[in-house]
Amino acid sequence: MNKHDEVEGQHGKHNAKVCENAAGNSRKQILKMWQRNLTMLLLGLLSFSSYAQKLEFTLHKKVGALPGPTLLVIGGIQGDEPGGFNAAALLVTDYHITRGQVWVVPNLNFESIIKRSRGVYGDMNRKFSKLKSADPEYIQIQKIKSIILDPQVDMILNLHDGSGFYTPTYINRVANPDRWGQSIIIDQESVEDVPHGKLGDMARKVIAQVNTTIGVPDHFYHLRDTRTRLGDTEMEKTLSYFAVRNGKAAFGVEASKEFLTHERSRFHLMVVEAFMQQLGIGVSRDFELTAQDVRRRIDSNVQLAMFDNRIFLDMTNARHQLRYIPLKKNAPLQVTPSNPLIAVIDNNKALNVRYGNRNVTQLGGYYTEFDDSLTQVPLLLDGEPRQATLGSVVDVQDSIRVETPSQYRVNVIGYRHAGSDDDSHVTIRRQDILPKYSVDKDARLFRVEIYRGTRFCGMVLVRFTPQPVAALPAQQLPRSNPLADDT
Repeated sequence: MNKHDEVEGQHGKHNAKVCENAAGNSRKQILKMWQRNLTMLLLGLLSFSSYAQKLEFTLHKKVGALPGPTLLVIGGIQGDEPGGFNAAALLVTDYHITRGQVWVVPNLNFESIIKRSRGVYGDMNRKFSKLKSADPEYIQIQKIKSIILDPQVDMILNLHDGSGFYTPTYINRVANPDRWGQSIIIDQESVEDVPHGKLGDMARKVIAQVNTTIGVPDHFYHLRDTRTRLGDTEMEKTLSYFAVRNGKAAFGVEASKEFLTHERSRFHLMVVEAFMQQLGIGVSRDFELTAQDVRRRIDSNVQLAMFDNRIFLDMTNARHQLRYIPLKKNAPLQVTPSNPLIAVIDNNKALNVRYGNRNVTQLGGYYTEFDDSLTQVPLLLDGEPRQATLGSVVDVQDSIRVETPSQYRVNVIGYRHAGSDDDSHVTIRRQDILPKYSVDKDARLFRVEIYRGTRFCGMVLVRFTPQPVAALPAQQLPRSNPLADDT
């Protein structure tokens, strides 16, 4: 059993030794020992607090090779509307712009998203008219206002999840004029002397296009004109009306909360793509715009790299807790997420990984020195030689053997290797590894860690799969941020 596997047993042996020696110690010595242990524990807890991540929104600029208009898409202004912010995140990770620009803020109210709250400090979408500088969200509001007012921005879409189904006339308690779902909202029919300022005409064209694709009348979109300037005091406080008052074409887009999250996201993307088409923005994406494929992309886009890719975790279907993660001593947490909705949150005992409203896993870490002398490690995968970059995922059917140079040692987390703390040059099969140490709940994905002495060099994830290895390329987040067109 390797070092990490033995930690609990070592703790047990240590405690037994303390008890054995205690009989011969004075009360004062015992008290000093516990004070020292308590101090070390508190220092360990405090060190986690330095790893807290700031929950500030991010702006991602997708720029096409050909010139064209700029569309700003905003998700997550209210933290309990996952259809909108997941759709916006997919625009960041899975869309490619060929003409014009699409700017995306997928996580405007990031703290409320992570805490699964409509608004931790009140409704953010009611703070765009008057706001005191003492408000906790004042700086965030000023930042998003400056983005909206950027001269390059031609149009703004604010994505929401709304109740029921908006219909111009009363049908039933779910579908009536008091509902918001499946609507495109304008504050007024037009904005004078502004590009794309005929808001009503634009919205009707988009609605006609989207409804043709939807095909189910009960799910159709409708235009909702709030006529805000005629005295709607609530809508006067909103982001979209702030944009309109400042000479910008702006729309609210509502998907119904009657649908599951991935279905709402699909509707949002249908509407966003229709607006892009009306603007002449060129776009392609990496998936089919079906409910099944949207769900697949949302659920699988959960990877996290840390410390310049020395650590890489694919947390799709992750276990509730991942223990003994090496954390760099005396260094801030360096995180590269695959998705702008991923956050690492300190809870004073461990690091919680959140993905939007979801709790993904908890990272239990230990602090160690890092060594950067190694970037690749030689492997035998099913007997075939291969070089694996640290921070990557490799696939294997039957066995893995790590062929590191003599100055390095290998720790396959969960592998029992009697009489040695080095798992290099040993052929290891899936059945040789304790399933409870896998990264995923299916016990297919395992960590292979490389050390130089006691210093951590990096890890490779090994995924046992029935598919031939040659058909599956290594997976890795790039060492530069995968959201490289961020600003």
